Amino acid sequence: HLDDVRDAVEPYPDRPRPQRVLVAEGARVVVFAFDAGQELREHSAAFPVLLQALTGHLQVTADGRTVDLEPGGVVHMTTRLPHAVRAVVPSRLMLTMLDPAAR
Repeated sequence: HLDDVRDAVEPYPDRPRPQRVLVAEGARVVVFAFDAGQELREHSAAFPVLLQALTGHLQVTADGRTVDLEPGGVVHMTTRLPHAVRAVVPSRLMLTMLDPAAR
């Protein structure tokens, strides 16, 4: 149980900062802090993932499409789908990796 992960981490001056906040059966949860304009360049994940905006405004690009992600919004990414994330304004993003081996 986590009460509030929105302030779990502050961004680095030059890049987003990740902070693992939970590892439990079947899932790993990481919160990223972004300053405006910071981005995670295109990459992929070894597991399906859920991206959820906690604060701010993010743009998620995958499969030739860009989605605006704001608080309350959720994006599902399939395994190994190349994607990138950019913060339009200072933002917090929660990444949930659906990892069956997580404990």
